Amino acid sequence: MRPGLLAYFLRQAIVSIKRNKIVHLIGLGTMVVSMLVFGTFLLLFINLNMWFHDLTPPLTMSVYLKDGITPDLKKQIESSIVRIPGAKIDRFISKKDALNDLRKGLGPDAALLNGLSRNPLPASFEVHIILKGRQKPDIRKLERLFQGLKGVEDVQCSAVQYKKIEGLFNVALRIGIIIGGLLCIGSVFVVTNTMKLSIYSRKDEIDILKLVGATDWFVKMPFLLEGLIQGVLSGILTLISLYGFYLMLYTEKNFFLDCTMLRFVFLPVRYAVAFFCLNVVVGLLGSFVAIGRFFDKDHVVALS
Repeated sequence: MRPGLLAYFLRQAIVSIKRNKIVHLIGLGTMVVSMLVFGTFLLLFINLNMWFHDLTPPLTMSVYLKDGITPDLKKQIESSIVRIPGAKIDRFISKKDALNDLRKGLGPDAALLNGLSRNPLPASFEVHIILKGRQKPDIRKLERLFQGLKGVEDVQCSAVQYKKIEGLFNVALRIGIIIGGLLCIGSVFVVTNTMKLSIYSRKDEIDILKLVGATDWFVKMPFLLEGLIQGVLSGILTLISLYGFYLMLYTEKNFFLDCTMLRFVFLPVRYAVAFFCLNVVVGLLGSFVAIGRFFDKDHVVALS
């Protein structure tokens, strides 16, 4: 497209916006509020996800050994464990230590163990899994690695909290996607109705352009630019409002239950860019829907 023609379309779009500024301001305000609700959910979701990962206890695994293994095999198992990426041995629990721990756990009922003819508890390694960043642990893969070691009887993982958190956030994510989708659809309707009023106000001008041979896209382009401008303005204003909300809640030292320091962060750059682009897409889509109603291949549909 020639720069001069694009400048003409842009001028026409700006003139149309000025001519219907009240309608565009109402539409823009409604769109900003809708997208701000979705953006607020996204901001809170990102921070909650970060907090829960920070507060979740470390992932640990108990590697139980078979009875009667030799000291050499025990050392081989220990060497194999520390070679697994992210695995760190916290301590070795012998059969005697395991029985003593059980006695302490039973407290007054520890006398029930006095009748045992032999110690049925296995020796084990308590292994701490160190995760890089906020990556999710591949629990099944880790279990297979430990169980594949010669002399290992069983493996138990303290992954219940990870599964609960993952399930909770999957549900929250689905709810957020549904809410965001509904808000985006509502914003599309807002832009569509705004464009309809803009088209209606220029009906006579459009009819004249069509009579002198203007192509459909020549007539449609200013309206598409109107939707684009509304989407860009909505994206900018929504991000500014969202950042203001973030500044209201932000503090360098935010304590949860008076014991753990938490951070409150703004949207990462990739999320902010994607959110801005979503506003632009909504604005353009609303324009497409509006002009699709009033234009066809050969003529402008009469407005009533």
